[in-house]
Amino acid sequence: SSRRRPPSRTLPREAALALQHAELFVRLPAAETEKLIAELRTLPNVDAGLAVKLADTLPEYPDEIRLLFSKERVPLEEAQVTRVLEILAQFR
Repeated sequence: SSRRRPPSRTLPREAALALQHAELFVRLPAAETEKLIAELRTLPNVDAGLAVKLADTLPEYPDEIRLLFSKERVPLEEAQVTRVLEILAQFR
């Protein structure tokens, strides 16, 4: 009779590297990230994709925010840059 081996507790190499990378770069707990994304989505011209990018990178400077918005080809006013910075600061 063949017995089943207990499941291995080690991850395959690729999965272990992905986990290590995620742990290294994660900045906020998942629940906080969801709250941040929801709050960013209330702003004009911030879709889900842009909100996720902002939450992932947590930019600290206006130029970083302008760069993310320009890549999405989204119009941006100075007041909105300020508001994004204020929201991000609440989650740092």
